[in-house]
Amino acid sequence: MKTDQKTKKSTLILDNYEPLPAAENIESKLIKRILVSGIISLVLILIIAYTLPNTVLSFESLLEYAVIVALVIFLFVLLVRYFAILVLAYLYINQYTFKAVNGYYPFVSIIVPVYNEEKVVADSVGSLLKLNYSNYEIIIVNDGSKDKTKEVAEKLVGYQKGKYGDVKVSLINKPNGGKSRALNAGIRYSNAEFVLCMDGDSQLSPDSIRVAVRHFVNPEIGAVAGNVKVLNRKKFLTDLQALEYIEGLNMARSAQSYVRMVNIIPGPIGLFRRKAIEEAGFYSSDTFAEDADLTLKILANGWKIYYEPNSISWTEAPAKLQQLLKQRYRWTRGILQSIRKHKNLLVNPTINFGDTFILWTMFYEVLIWPTMNIAANLFFITAALAFGFTQLLFFWWAGLALLDLVTALYCVAVEKEEFRLVGYAIIYRMFFILVIDICKAMSTIEEFVGIKMTWGKLQRVGTAKV
Repeated sequence: MKTDQKTKKSTLILDNYEPLPAAENIESKLIKRILVSGIISLVLILIIAYTLPNTVLSFESLLEYAVIVALVIFLFVLLVRYFAILVLAYLYINQYTFKAVNGYYPFVSIIVPVYNEEKVVADSVGSLLKLNYSNYEIIIVNDGSKDKTKEVAEKLVGYQKGKYGDVKVSLINKPNGGKSRALNAGIRYSNAEFVLCMDGDSQLSPDSIRVAVRHFVNPEIGAVAGNVKVLNRKKFLTDLQALEYIEGLNMARSAQSYVRMVNIIPGPIGLFRRKAIEEAGFYSSDTFAEDADLTLKILANGWKIYYEPNSISWTEAPAKLQQLLKQRYRWTRGILQSIRKHKNLLVNPTINFGDTFILWTMFYEVLIWPTMNIAANLFFITAALAFGFTQLLFFWWAGLALLDLVTALYCVAVEKEEFRLVGYAIIYRMFFILVIDICKAMSTIEEFVGIKMTWGKLQRVGTAKV
């Protein structure tokens, strides 16, 4: 790419400004917590006192009944969850139509935060110059990179040749302050009514803006979540993640979009109404899941969030197990931090019922479901090894594999994805999901214990292209 001389190269230095949350009244919170805990404890004591005289105390029978009840509840919840998501996702896809909005091409600023992304930033910006959209700019925010990201980005500054004319590419250099502050710097620098936030390693599909921006004709829509796909495939672990993104994430977003309440706008691609971001107080850096936190704040302010399946961002997935676990560790703790940050909505649905519902689904997915899945697997493995119930273990695995195969077939067909990914569904739940759930459980323990964590920057290879 050659830089046109219509503009001069310039470096903009910004600080790590971030709106601070209002101070909390810690004393009143402690008093309220003590009162609630006391009431709950009193109720539990009364229940025990009432039921204890009629209880036959036997450890074996108690354990047996507890296991049976837990497994029945687990299977019931699993089936209800699967079919509820499938039905809602089908209803969403069934009503989805692409309808061009003639004459509606608002100016969009694309914010590209980068930190040590020298291997991928040029490809990311190159994909943005191929967009089927005529009215946008690109703002690269270098968040204090220690490699050659700044030098690579400086070569991209200026007016670059896009599909429909010249596209302005700007560069902001700032001290390292994290992704949330980098995105805030880009949003503050922009004068556009709509901003598209992405990751520095992502590559957007040509139609990503065109198909997403049309939804903002509806004044209730505050943001549009895009479709994230794995770029670096043809490896065992990355193929499993490709299936996970299609089956585990995008299908859920389709179901949530049916009621316009997507719970997380993904970091690799999210198009926002600037007003919605400003009302939410911009991105915050007090969690490790700034995208989940901002999504919850936007929903709490009454905005609707839509999912656009044809607005695609290709991202580089971790190719090694250690890198994958590091990523999921951060995701889990970040989501838990976001839930705790908005816990008033978790217990009081009168504030915003939609947000309360979303928070409970997030709480279930990140805390309850992994615990149930690990416990069920431990029970069946123990039953097979200790009591010889190998058939029980086989039927358990076969039932889940069949459920995943059917779901994978549906999701691959809907997204016109690679059919070969369906084969991974046979081991998807018994291997991949179990490993991820164990990671979630360990992350949850560390979060509640209060062990300090760092961002955990993933190493990029930068060899894969769309």
